Amino acid sequence: MAMIEIYTTQTCGYCMRAKMLLQEKGAGFKEIDVNQHPKLRFEMTKRANGGYTVPQIFINGEHIGGCNELYALERNGLLDEKLSAA
Repeated sequence: MAMIEIYTTQTCGYCMRAKMLLQEKGAGFKEIDVNQHPKLRFEMTKRANGGYTVPQIFINGEHIGGCNELYALERNGLLDEKLSAA
């Protein structure tokens, strides 16, 4: 199974939607709350090539983007392939 990291905040609706899709797919993920760990927001922004909004999603170290990009992968039939890659 793929290694998934998702940078979030507790009150972000887009974060909740992204996590819900991943849970529906049966994909485990590491959630990193940038409100609880503000220093990690800097790390997130650097890894996401300047992306500072949440969620920021990484699958096997590849920056996917946010919730909209995750759902676009699903619509285009590409998400399952990324999630199954080890």
